[in-house]
Order: sequence, then C-alpha cells, then structure tokens
Amino acid sequence: MYSSRCSTIDCCLRPGTYGTESVSCCLSPFTFFAPPINNARSWFEIPGTGGMLFQPAEIVKIFLILAVAWLMGRRQGDPLSMRKDVLLIAAVSFVPFVLVMIQPDLGNAMIYVFIVLGMLWIGNVRYTYVLIGLGVVVGGLVLFYTLFNSYNTEIKNYLQDHGKNHWYQRINTFINPEEASADARRQTEYAMIAIGSGGLAGDGYMQGESKNRKFIPYTYSDSIFVVVGEEFGFQGAAVLLLLYFVFIYRMIIIAYQCFDIRGSFIIIGIASMLVFQIFQNVGMMIGLVPLTGITLPFVSYGGTSLLLNMLSIGLVFSIRAHQEKYTLNE
Repeated sequence: MYSSRCSTIDCCLRPGTYGTESVSCCLSPFTFFAPPINNARSWFEIPGTGGMLFQPAEIVKIFLILAVAWLMGRRQGDPLSMRKDVLLIAAVSFVPFVLVMIQPDLGNAMIYVFIVLGMLWIGNVRYTYVLIGLGVVVGGLVLFYTLFNSYNTEIKNYLQDHGKNHWYQRINTFINPEEASADARRQTEYAMIAIGSGGLAGDGYMQGESKNRKFIPYTYSDSIFVVVGEEFGFQGAAVLLLLYFVFIYRMIIIAYQCFDIRGSFIIIGIASMLVFQIFQNVGMMIGLVPLTGITLPFVSYGGTSLLLNMLSIGLVFSIRAHQEKYTLNE
C-alpha cells in the first residue's frame, strides 16, 4: 500500500527538479528576443493561435513547488540540514529567480521567494536557521532603505540607463510618496479613491465611475480588486477575501491530513503562492506594498496565470483523492 501511494506523488515529484531547471533555461532566449510588453520581455506568442500569449515564468512556479517538495521529502520529516537541504533548495530556486529578474519581472521573482520560504517554514527547519534568515531579511531591508535614500539620484540614473525606470518609479513612490511625481502616484491614488468611493455597498455592478472613465488601468487583470471595491463596496471586498480565507484554510486542512508528507509540501507550496498573490494584489491597490504586475487568483483575466492556478488546484484535488483512497483501503 505504501509503494502504490508513493508512486502517485513520485510521478509528479521526480521530474520536478529537472523540470524547474529545464523550463527556466527555456526562459533565456525569450529574455533577449521576446517583444517587450509593459516594460518586460516575459511573454511570447504561440504560433497558430491568433495572438495568444504564453508566460513561461508562471509555469515555472509549479515545477519549483514540485522540486522543493521532492528535495524536502527525502528527509521524511527530519530537520533540514543547512548544507544538504536548505542551500540545495536555494540553488535550485536561484536559477529561475535570476532569469525572471533579467526579463525583468519582479512580481514573479518575489512569488518564487515566498513559495520557498513557505515550504521551508513547514519543512522542519531549525529555529536557529529561521532566526538567521529573519536577521538577514530585516538587515537587508534596512540596508536597502538606507542606500536607496542615500543614493537616490545615482540609482535613478542607473535604472534609467538600463531601461528599468519603472522599477525606480514604483519603489520610490512607495518609500517616498511625497517626492514621487504625479504620474507615478496616479494609479495608487486613483485606486484608493475608487475603493473608498464604493462605501459599504458599492456603486452597483458595471456602475463604477473610475473604471468607466478609464481612471484605473488594467481593470480586467492587475486592478480587478479596485473594481470589486468600487462596484460592490466593503461588503463585496470582504466577501471575496472571506472566500479566499476559506479556500486557503481548506487547503491547509488537506495538507494536515496527508499521509505522505510530500503531498503536504506540495499543497503548502501552492497555498503560499496564492496567499502572496492575494496579499500583493490587494496590498498594492491600497498602498501597502509597491506596484507589481501580479494578478488576483481566479478573479483577474489571464491566460497562463489562470491555467497555472487551475493546474495547481487540480494537484491539490488529486492529492486529496488519493489520500481518501488510502483511507478507504485501510
């Protein structure tokens, strides 16, 4: 019984590590030759589809989750070793992270980091490693904030010379909103005004003034939460977030009930990915975090991102179904 249960997950996990590196390497040509869309070379057109775009960085997420789950699953719940496990996982994650940053796609690169951190957190990492990691993160943020303000002009000139001025605008708008230009602040300010104008019950379906007057860009994808807040108000936004909470909670329960720890790792990786996307998408619309091109799961319009989310939930259902089969046979 154990061997049959493992083979179901093994068929996904074994290609995970190789798939992460292989698909990541496929990103390299598109980094340099794909046409720029929204200041990033992240999409390429699938021939014969009439203009359908495909984003490889999205698919890498699921391969990364499978790879990390396989690497951590070798320990069978024992504490992870810094040299044999944590550093190896970091090395596997580093390749897609760098390639996506080159495109540049800061949003997906951040998701990769959060996926790995979420999986390591439940992978029985020693508390000393956690404290070291927190110290590095806090120290890095303080150092970044200090250097960004101290060398603001130099950083601005450097990013402009390398075609990444939108990075500077987004970060500077978040750190120093009073110094940012009106154009840089426009999307965030209009988004908060639109959400606030929705009040308790909203303006009504298709009646959002900011959306209808084109004050908010990308209302079908990145800014979809603004539409929810404006047209359905606080009640609609709260219901949406509550549904997400129940959705993630159910995934955590399934992960907790898994007999095979590797199935738990996969589900937690998917949950970490969705939690960060929800937090980032909602947070950037209300000024909590800088703007990035991250969609709202299952709500935003999107080809590759929607395909990835559906594939991810299919994996969760499959793991749950096989766990139930194991329970019945027992």
